[in-house]
Amino acid sequence: MSSFVTTEGRSPKRWLLGEPLPNEKLDEQLLSKRLALPIFASDALSSVAYGPQELLMILTIGGLAFLSFAPWIALAVILLLVTVVASYRQLIKAYPSGGGDYEVAHKNLGEKAGLVVASALLVDYVLTVSVSVASGVDNIISAIPELGGIRVELAVGFVVVIAAANLRGVREASTAFAIPTYVFIGSIGVMIVTGLARTILGDAPVAESAGYGVHGASLTQAAIVLLLLRSFASGCSALTGVEAVANGVPAFRVPKIRNARATLALLGGIAIALFAGLTSLALITRVHYAEQPCDLVGWATCATDPQRSVIAQVASAVFGDNSLPFFIVQAATALVLLLAANTAFNGFPLLGSVLARDAYAPKSLNSRGDRLVYSNGVILLALAAIVLLVIFQASLTHLIQLYIIGVFVSFTLGQSGMVKHWIRLLRAGDPARASTVRSLCINAFGAVLTFSVLVVVTITKFTHGAYLVFIFMPVLYTLMLGVNRYYRDVAKEVEVDATTVFGSNRDHAIVLVGGLQKPALKALDYAIASRPDSIEAVHVATGDHDTAALKRDWKKQNIHIPLTIVDSPYREVGLPLIEYIERRRKERGPELVTVYLPQYIVGHWWEQLLHNHRARRISRQLMLAHGVSVTLVPWLLDSSSLIYGRRSRPLPGQDRRGEPVRPVARRPLRPASEAPRTGTSNKRRKRPVGK
Repeated sequence: MSSFVTTEGRSPKRWLLGEPLPNEKLDEQLLSKRLALPIFASDALSSVAYGPQELLMILTIGGLAFLSFAPWIALAVILLLVTVVASYRQLIKAYPSGGGDYEVAHKNLGEKAGLVVASALLVDYVLTVSVSVASGVDNIISAIPELGGIRVELAVGFVVVIAAANLRGVREASTAFAIPTYVFIGSIGVMIVTGLARTILGDAPVAESAGYGVHGASLTQAAIVLLLLRSFASGCSALTGVEAVANGVPAFRVPKIRNARATLALLGGIAIALFAGLTSLALITRVHYAEQPCDLVGWATCATDPQRSVIAQVASAVFGDNSLPFFIVQAATALVLLLAANTAFNGFPLLGSVLARDAYAPKSLNSRGDRLVYSNGVILLALAAIVLLVIFQASLTHLIQLYIIGVFVSFTLGQSGMVKHWIRLLRAGDPARASTVRSLCINAFGAVLTFSVLVVVTITKFTHGAYLVFIFMPVLYTLMLGVNRYYRDVAKEVEVDATTVFGSNRDHAIVLVGGLQKPALKALDYAIASRPDSIEAVHVATGDHDTAALKRDWKKQNIHIPLTIVDSPYREVGLPLIEYIERRRKERGPELVTVYLPQYIVGHWWEQLLHNHRARRISRQLMLAHGVSVTLVPWLLDSSSLIYGRRSRPLPGQDRRGEPVRPVARRPLRPASEAPRTGTSNKRRKRPVGK
């Protein structure tokens, strides 16, 4: 098949994102459990890398003796994780449409509760990207300290790369991200087994920071309790990402509910095993990790050398510093931390589409892009995360203080909504009463537990920066409510009346002419072909010389369409034309006026700078005038062929229909002597234009 376009003309967008996918390919983009796990579980699994670190770091504020509380705090986190996974399995079964906590709260607790959940989740998704990328960069710098000076640049670059991968499509992103996720699970699993085996055999590994003491603070009894609660709150970051599976049920292959629940159970099991194993190894190797490196007693170069992450110290102790397994663990950890942001890049656009469907977000968030993903949501999330990373200089310690509050707000309201859902079913006489009661108990326990954690997290993190979340959430809440009210008012405004009266009984065409050139004659030809009741050419006189030249050329070309001159002493075009139309309608009564505007179409970006885009500006003004419609008549300059030359493949559907790919032929402009008349006959005769 011959092709008009060449590979050299392929646009950068196509190289980056690939060719557009038709709607019938949507089912092929759905995920199996094998591919869904790295997509939706990478956030929860990556928490293994920084959850234990944050837990231990807070405990060392009180001194090394407080590390004895770590096993009990880790056990509490694991209990909470089991409860949340079990609760979300019930939610998936009851609400598989993809709205997750938002849909549950909205349908069972009302509009306000739904919007609180939505605002919390949106904030949390942005923070998930920021925290995951910052943590990934931290691990990269732990392996290669020389990169510490470009921390922010690295973080921003990784966000751009992950966003670009997601714009290529869910399936392609999952295929690309599956290997690093499974390598991370395998490498951490091997490290845990090796470390525990060495301990059992009497050769317990020792971390590089085991010999350092800590400047512990002098704490009262109340401060000790607060410190333990704060450590628990930081460890609860391991729960982030669990809700993404409930929000992403539509992305699974059928049977969707069963596959989603199985993936969630697998996610929970792996996360618990890795979290417990890494916390145990950190205690066995005696890792001493402080929020401020110089709080470690005995570290002479604390002011110049960055402290390596907990997982890096454990890997070094188990496998040996700078050994091949050490670098494998570090590389896999850095990758999975970066890819944890991918969970948000799936959850945020899906939630945005649900909010747009319910008229709480701009409609553009519910539009699929070329690759069948909600590309506007992906781009919006990437921009928001980049802003946060730049503001906080990609600092994990500062960003993580804003984290998980939004998660537990959605957890609590979502589980509360599920409790009301099950109670309503029981009151309606649900035949599967035993199953419903069991689900009710699970969600009720989950609601109480997550609310308790929300209170703890809020108290312990509020003064450390979490107060910002309580500013962002009300702002988003107000914006979403305002968007909904706007759409409601617009829908009411454009609603069809009980009785419709069509008042226009005439169709008048106006061709706006600046100078007598081919584009103007083409616009005139289009207007004649539309067969209006009346037609005229209008020239807005902004200069005497141009007006005189147009009158002379108009007469010379023997054009019999009347030419009207409208004076414009202030060199405006749109407003004088609107005033002329209004005067005409007062004299002749109501009529539909169509204004034809010629417009250049160019192929080079720099040509856009050389034209004044007057047609676009005038059309925007005319659209504000009642009873006026605008028709833009394109004139394709020779360079416009580059636009078509950017495609090296047929458009979607052309192969199926057997259509060849060829350039769009420009219709030649008829000479004035061959233009049709404006009467009712279809017979065309040779005569002057408009006669």
